[in-house]
Amino acid sequence: MAAHLFRIRTRLRRLGRRYPVLNLAIRAFTIFSVAFGGAYGFISGSLSKNSNYDPNVFAMGASFLFALACVGLAILSMRLRWMRKKLRKIAIHNEALADRNWELKEAEERSRSLFESQGDLIVLRDADGLITSVNDAYCTLAQRSRAELLGSTFSLAVLEQGRSVLEPNGTRIHDQRIETALGPRWIAWREGLVRIDANHPAELQCVGRDVTNRTETELALGEARDHANAANRAKSRFLAMASHEIRTPLNGIIGMSGLLFDTSLTSEQATYVKAVKTSGDALLSLIEELLDYSKIEAGKIDLENRPFMLSDLIEDITELLAPRAQARQLEIAAYIDERLPIEVIGDAARLRQVLLNLAGNALKFTPSGGVALIVEPGLEPGEIRFMVRDTGIGIAPEAQARIFHEFEQADDRIARNYGGTGLGLSISERIVKRMGGRITLESKPGVGSTFEVSIPLAAEDKSAERGPFFTPDLTGSAIMLVAHQTIEASLLARRLERWGAQTCTVSDIAVAHALLPERSWHTVLVDHAMGALDVWRLGQTACQHATRRIIMVTPSTRHELQAAGAAAFTGYLVKPLRAASIAARLSSQESDLTPLQSIDALADCDAIDESEAPATAPVQGLSILVAEDNEVNALLMRSLLTRLGHDVIITTNGEEALESWLVAETAGAPYDLVLMDVQMPKLDGIETTKRIREREAGQRVRRTTILALTANTLIDDRYACFEAGMDGFLVKPLDRDKLTDALAGLVAARHLAA
Repeated sequence: MAAHLFRIRTRLRRLGRRYPVLNLAIRAFTIFSVAFGGAYGFISGSLSKNSNYDPNVFAMGASFLFALACVGLAILSMRLRWMRKKLRKIAIHNEALADRNWELKEAEERSRSLFESQGDLIVLRDADGLITSVNDAYCTLAQRSRAELLGSTFSLAVLEQGRSVLEPNGTRIHDQRIETALGPRWIAWREGLVRIDANHPAELQCVGRDVTNRTETELALGEARDHANAANRAKSRFLAMASHEIRTPLNGIIGMSGLLFDTSLTSEQATYVKAVKTSGDALLSLIEELLDYSKIEAGKIDLENRPFMLSDLIEDITELLAPRAQARQLEIAAYIDERLPIEVIGDAARLRQVLLNLAGNALKFTPSGGVALIVEPGLEPGEIRFMVRDTGIGIAPEAQARIFHEFEQADDRIARNYGGTGLGLSISERIVKRMGGRITLESKPGVGSTFEVSIPLAAEDKSAERGPFFTPDLTGSAIMLVAHQTIEASLLARRLERWGAQTCTVSDIAVAHALLPERSWHTVLVDHAMGALDVWRLGQTACQHATRRIIMVTPSTRHELQAAGAAAFTGYLVKPLRAASIAARLSSQESDLTPLQSIDALADCDAIDESEAPATAPVQGLSILVAEDNEVNALLMRSLLTRLGHDVIITTNGEEALESWLVAETAGAPYDLVLMDVQMPKLDGIETTKRIREREAGQRVRRTTILALTANTLIDDRYACFEAGMDGFLVKPLDRDKLTDALAGLVAARHLAA
């Protein structure tokens, strides 16, 4: 009931607000009726004959009515005042609403102006695809007026559709190549649903931007990248071809000069032959650098992960560079921290290449002093730090920033004086980065340089069970080291101290003589470079004060140990020193210590020094087929193999090689080995090998060992050799030692099979 009354009152109020005149008439009529009825009844009642009129009562009634009228007027006045105040608030609110409405209209006009003048294409479509709003840019591009476009399903002509991407918020992004009056243009569209009015469904808003310049630039860059890749592949093919063409005659130059050097020559002729071989080796080194750079640049460098002995790698490098250093009266020495794992997993060949390059450069730019190769634990767990430190000319600070760039050297003067391509450091840096490491440089002009290579190398688990040698316990042992203040001496003293020895380093023979009687010495180590006569005398004096007396020599001075003074020493070490040799000398029993008498005794005493190991005895008896189209290389192969005692048959192409192999198999005298040149006329080495393997599979004959003779060193070429069925390859220029080792292994295998 109450709700019904409330609805009636609400409707009446709406009717009064809608028709104010009617509302005023009803109110006036109601007030008049009440006033007239009250006055009329009062007067009529007072004038009636039966009213018992009393003036006092009448006065009181009139006063009461007047009071009621006053109260009504007061209430009406308060109500009017409250209404005026409310009207003023409403007026103020209406004024604020009017201002806000004006601001909204102004903002709407400004937004519409921005929308219509926007440089991007903007178009809104309803659910049926009809255009509900469009800006001037779209009209201009479409060559139509806004009136024509609104309410239509017009779309721009699409010549090419680009790729489309859908974002997580539902926005679709895609490119289109459209036809316009100005020609084809690329437009990047962003399409998404927007709700303009809460009372209307969402519309599809499409915003397009002209990206023709960007797209054309990207297409041009893509084409340029494709051309660059094609050029890079062409360069790699060219380098491979050039390498093969250069290596083929270079193989003859180096090989023949080696054979000529073994013949009877005068000293002048020997000098010329040595110069030819040295030039050939230098040219070969240059070719290797260029090929390495090309492979790294093309991303074709592959890394191996195999276990290798860390100490063997470092000491092999120092021994390999030792002749070059000693020829220039320089020192080279290595130190490997005992905290490092015995065996690590990585690419030993690439690491050897980097360290050989750094150490070789250090020797090249060091006029006096020497080079130290120090290996220690790195800053990060599992990281190993290799430091190559020299006392050379140093590198200026402004040149250090570009020293790792391609074809760069410190300055033109150094390039003229020392030569080089400037590729070695660039190749080394790229290899180190490929191995996950880093290479840094610290250098001061005139003082020297230190190249530091930090590489993560995992330890081989099985290596913890064994060690490269027995480390002597020298705790409390007094050892005197008599040598000049050189790199070798400082690293040796450091190693002895790590083993617990109390090392006394003396650089003066007279001081050494004076210190000998002061205590009992465990060992006296003397460098032969201190002077032969003074060293012999010191050795004789040390006989009374030291059980072990060891002399350090170089291979070139080893023959001087046959002198009578050598009897004062109980052992010797060949520089650069190996840790295993030092440990063996210092841990030997006193009963095994005998004076050095002759060079034969020395050979027995120092069997541990790999650098003095006897040469491998020549192998005999292999039947070898050589397929080589180059006459000089064929002559070289015949000479090398004949000198090693093998029977050699030479063929000049693949067809002749296949025919010769078939004849030998048919006659029951198969070849033990086929040396197959990869590139030959008529039938190349790859195809020849495939046909031989097919014949072997069909006839079930003994598998013939086939080694490739190739000047190509790219990975793809090696894979091709193995896929064809070859058992290995020998790279031109042919290395005599590698050939000898390969043949020795084959002979050993044949004897085992027999």
